[in-house]
Amino acid sequence: MGKKKNKNKAKRINPKKERYAKFRKEKPTNMTVAMPDLPEEIVQTRRQDEQKIGEFWRHYRRVPERYNRERDAKAKR
Repeated sequence: MGKKKNKNKAKRINPKKERYAKFRKEKPTNMTVAMPDLPEEIVQTRRQDEQKIGEFWRHYRRVPERYNRERDAKAKR
């Protein structure tokens, strides 16, 4: 059986942590980023561009890859 641990015992302090604690900076938990207000023309052009890209990806069909006959020829040699 293992030894019982003393719950009241003080924790050992890691000297390395203590030494480098001054370099750690507290980081804000949540950042609020507000986008700048763009002119209406730019907003419309951006919306149109996104629609065009969406249409392209919706209707884009990749050409099926051609079967390489050279591979067969090498295998038969």
